[in-house]
Amino acid sequence: MTWNEHAIARAISLQVLQRKCVLLVPNCSWTGSECDVLGITTDLRVIDIEVKISRADLKADAAKDKWWHWRSYSAREAGGPPQGKRWPNRVWKHYFAVPAELWSDDLLRFLPSPASGVLLLRQNPGSTIPVLVQCARRSTPNRSAERLTPEQVMDVARLANLRMWDAYAQRDRALARQAPAPTPAEVDAL
Repeated sequence: MTWNEHAIARAISLQVLQRKCVLLVPNCSWTGSECDVLGITTDLRVIDIEVKISRADLKADAAKDKWWHWRSYSAREAGGPPQGKRWPNRVWKHYFAVPAELWSDDLLRFLPSPASGVLLLRQNPGSTIPVLVQCARRSTPNRSAERLTPEQVMDVARLANLRMWDAYAQRDRALARQAPAPTPAEVDAL
């Protein structure tokens, strides 16, 4: 199996987040920053999971704007120094998901925040669970993260709904490319 973002996100959603979250959305920027998997917990808090399939990708994450803030807009425009953040905006818990064979504890120093957790994924061939997820480091919760309002949850649910229909359309296009074209007789029979 070659690791990809979708396989990792699927394993995490089914093994880690399924019982804790009422809503999961892939590739979502609702928080103001991109999340590979955004989960909304049963108590209406946000979990952000970043999927990394290479060490370079993991190391590069610390440079993203979601981990930095400036005291003011003018300080940012003037090139003033940013301050690091422990959590991205609106996020209660943050995790990195990484294939276990890529991980070593020396990578901890490259994580943008000491509050981020680490989920490791291992292939499990010949099993009904093809990918196993293990929590190597728990995320530290952001106690000041606000719970979402019902309106905010509905906004995220709308995104999840649209993503589902987009996924169906993608699947249908892929199936249409694989199917042979109907013969003229088959078309006439319709």
